[in-house]
Amino acid sequence: MTSQHQNEQQESTKKRILVVDDEPDITFTLKEGLEKSGLFDVETFTDPSSALSNFKSGYYDFLLIDIRMPKIDGYELYDKIRAIDAKVKACFISAYNVNYKALREQFPTIKMECYAKPLEIDELIRKITDELDQN
Repeated sequence: MTSQHQNEQQESTKKRILVVDDEPDITFTLKEGLEKSGLFDVETFTDPSSALSNFKSGYYDFLLIDIRMPKIDGYELYDKIRAIDAKVKACFISAYNVNYKALREQFPTIKMECYAKPLEIDELIRKITDELDQN
């Protein structure tokens, strides 16, 4: 098998993650950390409206969505994305305390807890991988 063929095969097995956070330094850090693992291709948006207008059903395997953003908060964005693709897995990220009970009641399809910023990349990779392996 040629090196190019191996690289193409590895690229096709990577999971696609969409990160939406209004802080560019957060999106940059998450993209760099997650892609460095070699397991993920990451697309980022700092504007939730742009993320929504560019969202493609069946394209992403996982979403990381900030809760507090201008114009559209993370919950509203998630609702709109789920109307487009009900199968995509997601979790919320936040620098603020989150009421997990209310979160689970509002979004029963989300099995993972909300992640508190700052995020530990290795732990995040493990949790995303575990969640994606539960298919």
